[in-house]
Amino acid sequence: MTPTTTKTRRPLATPPIAASPFPYNPGSLLSVYDLTLEALSYLLARATALENQDPLTRARILAKRRIALLFYESSTRTRTSFELAAKGLGADTTLVSDKSSSIEKGESLKDTGLTLRALGAEAIIIRHPSSGAAWQLEAETRLPVLNAGDGMHEHPTQALLDLRTILAHLRPGIEEITAETLSGVTVSITGDILHSRVARSNMLLLPRLGARVILCGPPTLLPEVAAQAGPGIEIVRDFEAALRQSQVVMMLRIQAERVVGLQLDLDEYKAAYQLTGQRLAAFAPTAVILHPGPIIRGLELTAGVADGPQSAILEQVRNGVAIRMAVVERALATDQGGRA
Repeated sequence: MTPTTTKTRRPLATPPIAASPFPYNPGSLLSVYDLTLEALSYLLARATALENQDPLTRARILAKRRIALLFYESSTRTRTSFELAAKGLGADTTLVSDKSSSIEKGESLKDTGLTLRALGAEAIIIRHPSSGAAWQLEAETRLPVLNAGDGMHEHPTQALLDLRTILAHLRPGIEEITAETLSGVTVSITGDILHSRVARSNMLLLPRLGARVILCGPPTLLPEVAAQAGPGIEIVRDFEAALRQSQVVMMLRIQAERVVGLQLDLDEYKAAYQLTGQRLAAFAPTAVILHPGPIIRGLELTAGVADGPQSAILEQVRNGVAIRMAVVERALATDQGGRA
């Protein structure tokens, strides 16, 4: 049983509670399904408010609260932005990786989580190679758990920052998210969709707001069953046909660490699915280009596209800090029983 605490805590904002009954802790974010449209609106608004707040004032929001970053996989953007987000709110963070802890000696996820809780962690941000790891950690610790990517399952905060980027370009000034917010918008996602938790979270989120999602890639990386993930999702194998229909083009890398054993000719892949400047100019001259990173320049897209005027890739990275500040604040606000 988790010990109770008698510390006096500064009152925080009280965001809407989760839409899904699955998290044990209302501050957790395990899946985009955990968020109602009201909660999405709240997080986007808080991200903007926190981003624009005086840093010294903002740093008092979670002053001296303790957050553990538990990363079993390498990460640059996600880990760094979560850490900067937590510290920007005044929290103390500690990084626990599988290469510098008892995880390397075979310690289970359950025991690592319980140890972090016993050491005073009030929330855990986890990235893990196994789908469902975030759910297991939350079930064992009952702490607020933020899913920073679990296997090939989900990456909810990436979908949130992608949404913020899309809204900034296509729906500027939107304050309240509804089921029609992205009506008329087509987002194509191209690449290694089979192994992509980013694709999955976006597939689950964007159609709820009215967007049409096109999945594009070879059968090796995009099985037909993907179209059954939900309404508003379809498969288009012809990359140029997908580009013609898209206001947003999201490119994904081939995840070499997960494609062992798959037969894939990279030259054929590039010929069919690489986003080049010529393709972009011919078929999607006004589309917004997204990529969750890391980018493999010269494979899924060329350097000219990555650095070009239609690219919002670095904007996505910047949005990650603001979104994750809102998510981290929500984790510890709702941990105190806050609800709208």
